[in-house]
Amino acid sequence: MKLNELKPASGSTHSERRIGRGQGSGYGGTSTRGHKGAKSRSGYSKKIGFEGGQMPLQRRVPKFGFKNINRKEYKSINIDVLQGLVEKNGWSVISPENLMEAGLISKNDLVKILGNGSISAKVEVKAHAFSKSAEAAIEAAQGTVVKL
Repeated sequence: MKLNELKPASGSTHSERRIGRGQGSGYGGTSTRGHKGAKSRSGYSKKIGFEGGQMPLQRRVPKFGFKNINRKEYKSINIDVLQGLVEKNGWSVISPENLMEAGLISKNDLVKILGNGSISAKVEVKAHAFSKSAEAAIEAAQGTVVKL
């Protein structure tokens, strides 16, 4: 079998409909578009959410809530995860770069340390935010907290 010998299975393809090529073709006149209306005109394109003139869903449904455009999204990490990282890698300083290396965060993520679990290692933790319980637990283990 050669590339130039390939052809589709018989019956799987159809000849293209030649629309707008005169009455004899059977697809002349209105060219399968019907009579009048927006869809029969050239240049017609339906807008997203258009419902034929009926009030669109996004305008019928009531709006509520508030989106703060200045919201800061933090990636939260618990202190028991930090303890595990210290035991596994032997780090004395935990920073966003280390967490990125460990695959816990992405490049531009802000990090918040939360106080779930326990930490016994004396470690310097650098992050963008800390919960009060996490800060207290790290300092209770003779560690230091550095806010970036």
